[in-house]
Amino acid sequence: MNVTLLERQTDFGREFRGEMLMPSGIAALERAGLGEQVKRLPQTAIAAVEIFRGTKKIAQIPFFSLPVAPTVVPQPPMLEMITAEAAKFPNFKLERGTTVRDLISESGRVVGVRADTVHGPREFRADFLVATDGRTSVVRKRLGAAVDRIEQRFDVVWTHVPGEFLDSRTAQFVFCRGHLFIIYPSPEGHLQIGWIIQKGHFGELRSLGGEGWFAAMTPFLPRDLIEFLSPNREAMAHPVLLDVVCDRLRDWMAPGVLLIGDAAHPMSPVGAQGINIAMRDAIVTAAHLGRAMSDNAPAEKIDTAARAVESERAPEVVRIQELQQLGPRLMFTDTLYSRAMMSAPFVWFAKNFLSGILIRRLSPMLNGATDLNPEA
Repeated sequence: MNVTLLERQTDFGREFRGEMLMPSGIAALERAGLGEQVKRLPQTAIAAVEIFRGTKKIAQIPFFSLPVAPTVVPQPPMLEMITAEAAKFPNFKLERGTTVRDLISESGRVVGVRADTVHGPREFRADFLVATDGRTSVVRKRLGAAVDRIEQRFDVVWTHVPGEFLDSRTAQFVFCRGHLFIIYPSPEGHLQIGWIIQKGHFGELRSLGGEGWFAAMTPFLPRDLIEFLSPNREAMAHPVLLDVVCDRLRDWMAPGVLLIGDAAHPMSPVGAQGINIAMRDAIVTAAHLGRAMSDNAPAEKIDTAARAVESERAPEVVRIQELQQLGPRLMFTDTLYSRAMMSAPFVWFAKNFLSGILIRRLSPMLNGATDLNPEA
C-alpha cells in the first residue's frame, strides 16, 4: 500500500512528548519488529521507585522482578528510528512541516485532507485516513465527534535540570496533601521533574518567576533533592504546562477515517500510559486495516475493519482510564478516607501486607489490560 505520513513539525524535537515506555509499549514495538532497533536507542531502565511523604522516605518499590522494566526512551530519536524503518519501504512517504486544516469529504465519506505545507496549501487524497493528531486533534474537531469527558482536577508542570541525581536508575515520587512530584533520570543527562498541581493554578506559579517558583517547590521536597536543584534554578525557570485532559470519543470512526491514540482517547498522565496505549492502538490498526486494504476490499469492508479496531481496543482504554482516576481522587479530595489512605501508617501497611494485591490491581498499567491482536 502507498502510505503518506503527515507530520506538523519539521523536527521531532520541537514538542514535549512523553518518554516512559512501559512493558506494554515495549511489547508493541517488538510486535512491530522493532525490538532490536529500540535496544540501540538511548535509554534508562528504571530499577526502583522511592516513595516519599514530604521529606521522609516511606517505601521503595523495586522492579528487578519484572521481565521488562519501565524504560525512559526520549521520543525524538525513537520517532526518527521508526520513520527511518518505514522509509525502507519504497511506497512510504513522510511529509514534514505539514499541518492538516480540514477534511475533504465526498458523498458522505472522508477522502482526504487539506493542509498547509512548507510550499503552501495542498490537498492529500487517500482511500482511508488514520488520524493520530493527538489530544488537540483537528480531525476530531472537523468531524464534530461526540465525546465522553472525565473531569480532571490536576495539571502537570514539567521541567528538567542538567546532571544526575541518585544512581541514575531510580525514580522518586514525593507526595504530601495536594502535591505530588515525579522525578526520574533521562538518558540524555538530565533529571525530569513533574509537579502535579491543582488544575488552574499554573498562572499563579508562573507569576512568581524562576526564584519564586523554586521557593514554592522546596517545602515539599527531600533535603538532598533541594541541594541538587538549587544550583540549577535558572534551568527550571521556564516550565512547560501539561493541561491534563482525559476523555474518549463515543465513536472512533466515520466513513473513510479512523482516530486512534490521543486523537480518540486522550489519556491522563497518571502511569505514563499515553504513548504505550497509542502504540498498541497502532499495532491493532495495522492488523485489521492492513488485511482489508491488501485484499483490495471495497470501502464498506475497510470501514468494517476500522470498526473492529475500536471494538478490540476500547476495553483496554476504558480500563486504564478508570485506573488513572484513583490516585488523583485520593490526592485532591480532602476526606477522612483520602487522608487515611495517604497516611504514612497505611502506606507502610500496604507495602508490607498488600503488595501482592496492589501489584495485581495495577498490572494493566505495566502490561496492558488486554492481549494484542494475535494475528497482528
